[in-house]
This record gives sequence, C-alpha cells and structure tokens, in this order.
Amino acid sequence: MTALPLPLATTSDGGRLLRFALRLDAAGSGALGVVGLAAALLLTDLLGVTANVLRGTGAFFVAYAVALVVLAAMRTISRPAAWTVVVGNLAWSAGSIVAVVAARESLTALGVGVVLVQAAAVAVFAELQWMGLRRAR
Repeated sequence: MTALPLPLATTSDGGRLLRFALRLDAAGSGALGVVGLAAALLLTDLLGVTANVLRGTGAFFVAYAVALVVLAAMRTISRPAAWTVVVGNLAWSAGSIVAVVAARESLTALGVGVVLVQAAAVAVFAELQWMGLRRAR
C-alpha cells in the first residue's frame, strides 16, 4: 500500500512515519483486543482481571484499532486528530500504571506484567506518532 503524504508544505518523510506509527498502533491494539474478546474467560484467573473488564477493554481496543486504520488511510491526516491519538496514548500509559497500583491486590504477577508491558508499548506508539508529527511540520 502506498502512503499518501500529509498535505503540509514541508515534510521530511511525506507523513510515512506517522502513517506507519498509526498502523503499528492499530495492529497491536487490534490484536490485544481480539485476544481480550476471544479469551476473556481463559485469561481471568491468569491475569486477575474479570472477564467483563477484559471484554470491555478488548472491545475498546478493536474499535480504537479500526479508527486508527481509518485515520492512517485518509488522504489528509488531521493534525488535531493525530495529536489526540498521541495524548490519548500517553494518558492510557499513565492510567495503566495507576491501574496496576490501584488493583495490586487483585492482579496476578502475570497481570501486572501484561499491563505494564502494554503500557510501555503504548508509550512507544505515542513517541513514534509524535516523531511522525514533528517530521510532518
């Protein structure tokens, strides 16, 4: 698939990094969402999270992934929309750390690890998206 450039006068990479970062975020979010939806009952005891939380989070991740795919495929990527994704990802990462602290009694060691690893991955997505936005000035 050919990435279409952002409609800005000067870009050092034609918006390729931003599009790549959005698609990478979509792939990771979508995969985690599908796993949460499909295996919620199996993961409950392993992670220390209720099946309803896993299903709700999974559904959110799938919907979020679809939105990212749509955004990345747009001929013109809205800078405010891209910044919303960056800020949302940073908030999600911070919120995940707060969730680990708040749920430390119920989460298993594996659950803590999964939440912290996904928080780190989301922070990396935010960094890549931010770098993509900077290059697309």
